[in-house]
Amino acid sequence: MNAELFIARRIYKGDKKNNKRVSSPAIKIAIAGIALGLAVMIAAVCIIVGFKNEVRAKVVGFGSHIQITAFESNSSYEHTPIALSDTLANILASNPEIRYFQSYITKPGIIKTDEDFMGVVLKGVSERYDWDFFETNLLEGDIIHPDDTTSSNRAIISKEIADKLQLKKGDSFTCYFVQEPVRARRFYISGIYQTNFEDYDKLFVVTEKQVLASLNGWDDDMVSGIEVLVNDYNRLDRTAQDLFFEMASHTDRLGNALYTRSIKEINPMIFNWLNLLDMNVWVIIILMLVVSGFTMISGLLIIILERTNMIGMLKSMGAPDISIRKVFLYLSAFLIGQGMLWGNLIALLFCFIQDRFQILKLDPATYYLTAVPIDMNLLHILLLNAGTLLVSLLMMIGPSYLVARITPAKSIRFE
Repeated sequence: MNAELFIARRIYKGDKKNNKRVSSPAIKIAIAGIALGLAVMIAAVCIIVGFKNEVRAKVVGFGSHIQITAFESNSSYEHTPIALSDTLANILASNPEIRYFQSYITKPGIIKTDEDFMGVVLKGVSERYDWDFFETNLLEGDIIHPDDTTSSNRAIISKEIADKLQLKKGDSFTCYFVQEPVRARRFYISGIYQTNFEDYDKLFVVTEKQVLASLNGWDDDMVSGIEVLVNDYNRLDRTAQDLFFEMASHTDRLGNALYTRSIKEINPMIFNWLNLLDMNVWVIIILMLVVSGFTMISGLLIIILERTNMIGMLKSMGAPDISIRKVFLYLSAFLIGQGMLWGNLIALLFCFIQDRFQILKLDPATYYLTAVPIDMNLLHILLLNAGTLLVSLLMMIGPSYLVARITPAKSIRFE
């Protein structure tokens, strides 16, 4: 039997008859430090990961993971057309890293009402368009169903555009296009969406691709670009790089070289900002580990001082220093485990309540979200628990050497 573990358990459980237990205020503070430190770390990671996922989902929802356009296209939304041939479609469909691809046409326009006007970008989509993102953020109305032939020139606008131009579902509006000659089209609002991503909400109007192709005088296979969704976001950079070289060697029937960019390259400011949030997480984790570790160190020192008499007796009976150190390291593990248990309960309860009821709100104009997001990843929680346990135990090794400085002759008389 492990004698060190047995003694540590007896000290931890205490002597109920004599009311002796590891329960001094300093020890309770040490346990509370571990609990609060771990709770803060878990909550911080869940919030930051949730925030990054939510913001990234909004950017990807408007622009997909990868975009393929003509190499000569400028930074405006009036793109040089490319031809989507069966050969190109087969190349994309056969790529195991690609989950889905869809074509689109973008065209700048000006919405004019009786009271106001607003510059927008119309995004024409095909019947193969993935509507999951807009269905999730749709406030009222419906998406543009490809099998609905009862009406044409349908459009989905954002709540920000609708509020500014005083439009509502079922209304119509006229959009003017600056070209030679200037042309106009009347659109009917089939739905209103809101993503709280102001940069895009005030810009995009989603409509049918055929309408914009007709305005541009394009053939059926001509599009502004191709949006690609990948299977694994973590491999996005590698997938985009491989696809870049593959598309660079492909020339469409219009003589265009194809240019491939990931969503990170298209929106570098947003993704650089999201990457900076990782630094905040590391700062929080390091600070919490340091604070929790020092509270446990102080607690262990107090336990050693309280058990000086016991240490002297064990030494007088021939127990080596390393065995006595193991006793206190086992005891530290029990206390750390108790603190971690409470820390997990506090963090998971907070995350569940916030995820379910969204108590903590955010300003969508600043954070793009209406409430603090939560993403409870089991792997992240397990890694935080393992790291906390390992770091805390390593920090206990130093104070445990105090045992070697205690002499039996003096310690047995210690009260």
